[in-house]
Amino acid sequence: MKTELRSPLRDLVEQLSAGSTTPVDVAEAALAQIADQDPAIRAWAHLDPDAVRSAAARIQSSDPGSVLWGVPVGVKDLIDVAGMPTRCGSELRSAEPAATDADCVARARALGALPVGKTVTTEFGYFKPGPTRNPRAVDHTPGGSSSGSAAAVAAGMVPLAFGTQTAGSLTRPASFCGVAGFVTAHGELSTAGITGLSPRLDTVGLLARTVSDLHFAWTALRDGTRAPALEPSAPRRLRLWSGFELGEVSPDMTAALRTTAGAAQSAGVRCREVDAAAAVVALTEHHHTVMAYDAARERAVEAAQPDKISAPLAELFTAGAQTTEAQYRAALAGITEIRQLLLAALDEDEAVLGPAALGAAPRGHDATGTPVLSRPWQAMGLPVVTIPGKRDSAGLPLGLQLIGRPGAEQRLFDTAAWLESVL
Repeated sequence: MKTELRSPLRDLVEQLSAGSTTPVDVAEAALAQIADQDPAIRAWAHLDPDAVRSAAARIQSSDPGSVLWGVPVGVKDLIDVAGMPTRCGSELRSAEPAATDADCVARARALGALPVGKTVTTEFGYFKPGPTRNPRAVDHTPGGSSSGSAAAVAAGMVPLAFGTQTAGSLTRPASFCGVAGFVTAHGELSTAGITGLSPRLDTVGLLARTVSDLHFAWTALRDGTRAPALEPSAPRRLRLWSGFELGEVSPDMTAALRTTAGAAQSAGVRCREVDAAAAVVALTEHHHTVMAYDAARERAVEAAQPDKISAPLAELFTAGAQTTEAQYRAALAGITEIRQLLLAALDEDEAVLGPAALGAAPRGHDATGTPVLSRPWQAMGLPVVTIPGKRDSAGLPLGLQLIGRPGAEQRLFDTAAWLESVL
């Protein structure tokens, strides 16, 4: 039986469990797809095919009862994987292999997953692009900073990949590459073993082909169990957010949101607008203050070598160094206050639906787009699902983001899966 990496993740796991395919077969399928696609896409920062084969053989000889047994996974090159270098998209980092796995990788490995290699990131998760191309249109950016993870999933090289987000580093690439993304609530998954910019904002996330695949992987990582099939169901209520207060959202993206809202209303969903423009703008400003302040201190070694980093990263460090502790504390307090008010204004089962980016992936590779539409939600540490399915007038992917409450992820996934079915 031919191993198909574009099959639903649940189906792949069931095939592995039934013995109709093996971890070695799946690894070979992944390596074949990488060999075919990656010369053009350049999603991988580190890949050792022989090491992948050896690891797959070890997994094949282990207990097949683990929920992610034999599943190949891409890992963003800010996240440590034992035996692989963590270069962070920077010449400042050496090729010395990491001694241990990051916590999220250790969890996945304990569940039987196969870390295939390291996927390309922008420089330290900020703006300087890596070499990765968008599989949906190679002359357009894949977004960043989880560029390689989104591209690897979109190109069918792996069914699942780890990413991270400090501003819009996962939501935006998911939208640009036409895949599903999940940013966990802040602190839900440990960031131990991850090179970040801001401990108060850095978050672990996942990229997969569909919302159902994300849910399957998230459930496994959360509690080690095999999730029951999602039951996509329309929510009773939905808040709609245009994003207009933060930037010029493209007409195609606005139309995608409106048509999705129309489908929801036709199904009996009560839709209301988010009426909090001033709060959203304030959150965005607070986010930048916190990110800059933390980055200048978290990455002090790199900040001291401005000649070896990009101008945008150096500017972030400079802004952070000039931010006072009083300004920083005021930003944190502002975030806390707005978060409490916003969550209080939402009904218990209500989520916010809005554009995941200002529009489709921009043409060119000198930039990765702007994270502006993710900043307010990331500041509050809320869980976010990026839902693929829409296209612009040129055929490029458009994603919508669904923002929920921490602790209500199951309802968030049920709603996201339903919205995915109507996109």
